[in-house]
Amino acid sequence: MWEKAIMGMAALRVFSGSLEILAALLILKVNQVEKALLINSGLAIVGPLVLLTSTAVGLLGMTDRISFAKIGWILLGISCILIGVRK
Repeated sequence: MWEKAIMGMAALRVFSGSLEILAALLILKVNQVEKALLINSGLAIVGPLVLLTSTAVGLLGMTDRISFAKIGWILLGISCILIGVRK
């Protein structure tokens, strides 16, 4: 049996992937660059939110096996990723 944290992380990624596929189909359907850019911009919000939520679920699943110092390093790394991808 899988751990609850693993199931939660996987479910978030399946949800995120499904949104990406739906957005791609919607972009094909609208067939206009302006509307496609709007759809694509909406997806830019989903990616970081899924990253943060999935990481939080994973960290909560590991709280009994990981030190606070390592959690701090992980959070610092996530912060660096989010700062690096900002416009």
